[in-house]
Amino acid sequence: MEINELRSFLVVARTANIRNAADELHQSPSALSKSIRRLEAALNTPLFDRVGKRLRLNLQGEQLRERAMQLVALADLTQAEFRGARQHLHCRIVGPALLQWRYGPTLSDLLQSSFPGSGVTFAAQFEDAAMAALTRGEADFALVTGVAVATTLPAGLEAIALGRMTMQLAAGLSHPLLQQATKQTTKHAANTATASWTVTTEQVLQHDFACPDRSLFCGVARGARSDGWRDDMLPRKIRFWLEDLQLLMTLVRSNQALAYLPDFAIQEPGLIRLKVVDCSYECVEECYLLWRPATASGWQNKVIAGLPSALN
Repeated sequence: MEINELRSFLVVARTANIRNAADELHQSPSALSKSIRRLEAALNTPLFDRVGKRLRLNLQGEQLRERAMQLVALADLTQAEFRGARQHLHCRIVGPALLQWRYGPTLSDLLQSSFPGSGVTFAAQFEDAAMAALTRGEADFALVTGVAVATTLPAGLEAIALGRMTMQLAAGLSHPLLQQATKQTTKHAANTATASWTVTTEQVLQHDFACPDRSLFCGVARGARSDGWRDDMLPRKIRFWLEDLQLLMTLVRSNQALAYLPDFAIQEPGLIRLKVVDCSYECVEECYLLWRPATASGWQNKVIAGLPSALN
């Protein structure tokens, strides 16, 4: 039994298909099948139930998967300790697209600085699916919100705080609401003037909104409250329902609608933040990076160790 055979086994277990696994491993299907048979012979037990062209882990295969993840992680840790920054790797990060947009560049920069030439795959998944993928060893890190950490965090996963995301009212640069808004200019210590716009809830609720039809984090359909706005207190006129955040922002830029967007998204060109002066609440999402310390590779430990400085 060799480490490379265990690596191949883990890919086959994840894809449930020899041909797909072979493509990912850059091997021929016949060579990969022989590798799996050698592993089964070495352990003197079948690891998969074969159903047509698909492979399904049996009880022995499930037991081996956990052990294989630990052995492969130990091998990677040993390699990382001796190869250091010369190690090339491929990191798999899963999570809601909105969180990947916010923290993806930071994580990518951290990986490149620690392991030059390494690759990253970002796969958009809602929080439950992302945590399940991390638990099964199909991802190296997962991005989630504090709600997921507090209510559904699987055993064996550890959460690292990344920061918070505050939802704010956004408008296009020529939206009619700006004619009612109050502009204030503040001078900072660096003698830089910054303009801010304030509006009232009465003014805001006169205009159309664009809203996602489900939570951008967990994917659950929550109707008008999917973006965190308290429609039970301040019911809006929602004209546009949509799934795609970029399309939503396009509607805002074109002055067709207002939207409740993450603070970082409003920094994009063509958008302006409006402060609702008589609104007594705000929606804040705590953001976390999940990993699996017990089966983490050496490079993952290095990424976690470098995360605080990368976030500052």
